[in-house]
Amino acid sequence: MLKVGLDNHSIDSVANGLCETSLRGVDSHGIRLLPHYVNSAINGRKNSKPKFIFHQTFPSIGYLDADNGFGHAAGMKAIDHCMEMAKEQGIGIVGVTNSSHPGAMASMALKAANNGYIAFAFTHADSLLLSHGGKRPYFGTNPLCFAVPRKESDPYCLDMATSMISWNKLLSYRSKNIPLENNLAADKDGFNTNNANEASSLLPAGSYKGYGLASMVEILCGIYTGMNFGHDIASMYGSPINRPRKLGQLYMVMRVDGVINEEDFLSRVQKLSEEVRNEPSLSSQKVMMPNDPEIKVAKIRKKSGIPIDTETLNELNKLSKKYSVILKVVNK
Repeated sequence: MLKVGLDNHSIDSVANGLCETSLRGVDSHGIRLLPHYVNSAINGRKNSKPKFIFHQTFPSIGYLDADNGFGHAAGMKAIDHCMEMAKEQGIGIVGVTNSSHPGAMASMALKAANNGYIAFAFTHADSLLLSHGGKRPYFGTNPLCFAVPRKESDPYCLDMATSMISWNKLLSYRSKNIPLENNLAADKDGFNTNNANEASSLLPAGSYKGYGLASMVEILCGIYTGMNFGHDIASMYGSPINRPRKLGQLYMVMRVDGVINEEDFLSRVQKLSEEVRNEPSLSSQKVMMPNDPEIKVAKIRKKSGIPIDTETLNELNKLSKKYSVILKVVNK
């Protein structure tokens, strides 16, 4: 990131976002995207040294013009502004304009939760989600995230796309030539397919419910922010790499003591978490809360490292040679 000209805030945001996401086991949005991000920086899709401008329109609402910078960098800056407003007003809401995709929304929401706040995070993407009852996609996978602190060190965090899987995960299936499970993707005619190479759209999670949530996120991130929406959003991989995508993001941060005191809130979320984990299980594995699988994987990977597929390793080796950055790979 330094070699291709990113400023310090962008470097920190992107590096931490990609590594944290991979450590949590969300490989589709982790370090495998580094080559694409480098390519988009050197070819002009993303602004390596953006001049962020924050406009506070109301005491607890504002928007951040991201100047076509990296989505991670814009999201982290927006969350900071949200927390500043929430500290004084009880809630802070920031829309992000002129952005690129911020990757896994958990990176931003967890930052707020780790600082003691409730956080909502949303972004949208290019048309990939098959419309309910339709033949082609209109909305993107449009992820949403909700994170809150609790007594234990790791916050509760629900981070999900509105599709059954992400497009990056489908591309991983495609590169490895692995058949898809049923009801994950559709072909060009809108019919279910198990062939990742034939997939042209993703099926919504929960049928019309996931489709409905995607429309909500589109309104928050495309309409509310004044950014592109629907078919007007440039494709992440299919559009010219020098063309900014003009995406929006939206963050909402709340104090936890709006109704009950902070200690009671943290204790009650902890009690909820423990009660759910102790629910009767169908197998030897305990019932889990959202974020429990990611916490489990992160503990393992912090000790053994982040596994890298062959294609990603080859791309990282190319970057290593091109930019004279020593790449050290530990074989376990």
